[in-house]
Amino acid sequence: MSLLTEAAALIGRLLLSALFLHEAWSKVTAYGAAMSYMQAFGVPAQLLPLAIAAELGCSVLILVGYQTRIAALVLAAFCVATAVLFHAKLGVRNELLHFEKDLAIAGGLLVLFAHGGGAWAIDAFRQRRKLVRPAVGF
Repeated sequence: MSLLTEAAALIGRLLLSALFLHEAWSKVTAYGAAMSYMQAFGVPAQLLPLAIAAELGCSVLILVGYQTRIAALVLAAFCVATAVLFHAKLGVRNELLHFEKDLAIAGGLLVLFAHGGGAWAIDAFRQRRKLVRPAVGF
């Protein structure tokens, strides 16, 4: 892969991670408001810690490129669920826009799932290390 391609993969991981880190932080700092918002849509408040953990944990994993594919798949499912649960009023222009954005982000995460985090990811480093590690045995 070219230097430009690897830089793009790293920047893409950074941008995707930044979105979810910001959203997790917003939920933590306005926990009551986030809980009320969820409950207004019929989502149990007990799921809020799970949502925060998924956004925070998976975004950090994607940022550093560790278990990138699994983290991307989890967040893609999270985005689809968010679109369906919170932005299903497709007749309202703003809701349609949020619905489409959530699906577009899920699409980007699925591409990350399909191709991995790139050469500048911990996953790739670990894979290279496995390939050059000398065989032990007789």
